[in-house]
Amino acid sequence: MGSGIAQVASQSGHEVVLFDTNAEQLDKAKGKLAKIMARLIEKGRVTSQDSEAIQNRITYITSMNDFAGSGLIIEAIIENIDIKKKVFADLENIVDGNCILASNTSSLSIASIAAACIKSDRVIGIHFFNPAPLMPLVEIVPAVQTSDATTTAARDLIDSWKKITVLTKDTPGFIVNRVARPFYGEALKIYEEGVADFATIDWAMTELGGFRMGPFTLMDYIGNDINYTVTETVFKAFYYDPRYRPSFTQKRHSEAGWFGRKSGRGYYDYSQGATKSAPNTDTEVGTQILNRILVLLINEAIDAVFLNIASPKDVDLAMTKGVNYPKGLLQWGNEIGLSNVLAQLDTLHAEYGDDKYRASVLLRRMVKSGESFNF
Repeated sequence: MGSGIAQVASQSGHEVVLFDTNAEQLDKAKGKLAKIMARLIEKGRVTSQDSEAIQNRITYITSMNDFAGSGLIIEAIIENIDIKKKVFADLENIVDGNCILASNTSSLSIASIAAACIKSDRVIGIHFFNPAPLMPLVEIVPAVQTSDATTTAARDLIDSWKKITVLTKDTPGFIVNRVARPFYGEALKIYEEGVADFATIDWAMTELGGFRMGPFTLMDYIGNDINYTVTETVFKAFYYDPRYRPSFTQKRHSEAGWFGRKSGRGYYDYSQGATKSAPNTDTEVGTQILNRILVLLINEAIDAVFLNIASPKDVDLAMTKGVNYPKGLLQWGNEIGLSNVLAQLDTLHAEYGDDKYRASVLLRRMVKSGESFNF
């Protein structure tokens, strides 16, 4: 992720320093960028002169002291709050007072990271999506300590990199990783109940729902170790709210080392010669699966608006540009009918007696008043 962000910054004309304590990792990053540039030249997207300039603008360093003079630093290290806080405290002794310090964390508290700094008002979250050069969305996450000047400067800069920015409150998972939890969690629950297998659930979401990847294909792509850790982090951060409850199926896959594509085995077998089981293409079954997952996604998006995590426009923009959903969830809710969404949620809540199916207060209010979302 760090090398991808460095590429984006360099392609936007900035002088960049890319830091890692491991020189071998830096060599790999340099070699990877050279290959990426070669492919872009072949496709006619950059000239050889542009490629050379982009690569020459990146300096590879193994000492944080070389960050002196930087105007913006984006941290993209391991998702460990204590390690991040130490790095930010160390950085503050190196850079000047005008340098913006940003974290690319996907779920950790920006306020907690900022608290490690004396000048905490210059700390902010700038969350890219993987791969950073290709994915257009960036979440801008001011902490309670972050100054308006820092927020404006950070957002304006990332906008100038031709990225699509959304402003989100500093809460676990921000917009995308919070709202998207039911896409994985409810799919896993449907599997655990024996309603359908992995292939059938993926088929329902892609063929009937229009999603680019089904939940199990996507979890295998992300890595079950990473996806499970994010789920567990969000669950704990929300004081064990049942909406974000992790799955034992994913936990066991992660414990078994079945991380997905990168390990050769996940929910699917990626070994050479392995065959993938065919889905059950019964439209009635598929529609039930799609609707069950979809109403939970819409409810989560509505609750994000209710809790002022982000504006309705930014919530829908985040889900379409950050995880390539076929349409914004709030728009989708309008099309289905918010009263229909509420009815399905209430049916699930009554059947299971599980608070993970509780409807957002805002959804109930909007149905009662006959409102819909306007953008």
